[in-house]
Amino acid sequence: MEAACSLLAESERRYLLYQLAETRRGNLEDIVTEIAAWERGERGAVDSEYRQRVYVSLVHNHLPRLADYDIIDYDLRSGDIVLEEGFDEIRPLLEQFKQTESEPELRETPLP
Repeated sequence: MEAACSLLAESERRYLLYQLAETRRGNLEDIVTEIAAWERGERGAVDSEYRQRVYVSLVHNHLPRLADYDIIDYDLRSGDIVLEEGFDEIRPLLEQFKQTESEPELRETPLP
């Protein structure tokens, strides 16, 4: 349970999992765009520099960490991300997080 809480402590990681929970798979570029729009509060506010920041954060931090716990599997060449069996263990906790977050699909964070 402690590991699950630690994994879900990061908002970008939670939003990635919110996106994947719907269909159990996704594309990295699409998810980068969704997360960047979510953090900025709207799609129009997302520039390529900010998308790159989200991409780097996912590729170098969030994706490997989730893969280490068998929550996801990913292929950087194709951009495919799929949920693995470990996701089912943290899904109830993720759903609790989603219920407590106001409008998780469009939450603003302070601009850097």
